[in-house]
Amino acid sequence: MPLTVPAHGPEAAARLASMSDVTASDGSLRRFLHGLPGVDAVGLEGRAATLGTRSIKTTAKAYAIDLAISMIDLTTLEGADTPGKVRALCAKGVHPDPLDRSTPKVAAICVYPDMVKVAKESLGDSGVKVASVATAFPAGRAALPVKLADVADAVAAGADEVDMVIDRGAFLAGHYLKVYDEIRAVKEACRRPDSTSAHLKVIFETGELSTYDNIRRASWLGMLAGADFIKTSTGKVAVNATPPNTLILLEAVRDFRETVGVQVGVKPAGGIRTTKDAIKFLVLVNETVGEDWLSNDWFRFGASSLLNDLLMQRQKLSTGRYSGPDYVTVD
Repeated sequence: MPLTVPAHGPEAAARLASMSDVTASDGSLRRFLHGLPGVDAVGLEGRAATLGTRSIKTTAKAYAIDLAISMIDLTTLEGADTPGKVRALCAKGVHPDPLDRSTPKVAAICVYPDMVKVAKESLGDSGVKVASVATAFPAGRAALPVKLADVADAVAAGADEVDMVIDRGAFLAGHYLKVYDEIRAVKEACRRPDSTSAHLKVIFETGELSTYDNIRRASWLGMLAGADFIKTSTGKVAVNATPPNTLILLEAVRDFRETVGVQVGVKPAGGIRTTKDAIKFLVLVNETVGEDWLSNDWFRFGASSLLNDLLMQRQKLSTGRYSGPDYVTVD
């Protein structure tokens, strides 16, 4: 299938057209992905560790906390989710600290497809988006028509964003064109009759991809197929977002924009629970891709518990007192 990624302007369109041979066949796609530079694991982990030691204080820390809050996809993905729980989460997303209305809103509320309508109605015109996982999340073990029906259901209910999971089995078996075509099909299913489209986040489940080289290949594969965001993890496995695997995604989106002129967002998800963790990731963004990605249009945190720690640290900065966990709601 030829490359048909939406381009950002005529120059990007021309660059993408020049790469159309890459996705013409399974063989050409494999040659391209395996021709990407190998990842220096020691260098990658060393850089991530070094950047993680940066000290952020006072005014810069306050800015980073507010920025991180604004980047959160506040998430509930449990079998016991109820409409009431989703409504409460939406209320928290719009006003994270009811006693301080200067607190930023989160970027989105992330739910299963059957809760999209509830979230959409609860959020109203708040500006907080509704994200929905789909494609048989989290394992992705379903036939393509079932996955596409899952996406269509979420989009019809009003989802602004769709978080899909790739077929890791196909990817690890080297069936790259199958994964590419599936992402393209999901991208098409994100379109609405009015010609608008839900943004597509493509989840790689980096903890299951075994090697850093595979994470880099998956990143390029997702972007070539039209991902609006590339995302580390579902949050449902043992190894989720880490600074090294997120650094690979950041390097990939930087190189992709330099190559074809299209900017793609990044979303680390799972295991990011503290303000200190979030700031480490923001430093990675600033030092790897720069200010262009330092907004919730281009960087998100997939998290459920991170917001509470950010709120407690925010209150400590403003009052000088640490309020403790009773200050925030338990989701």
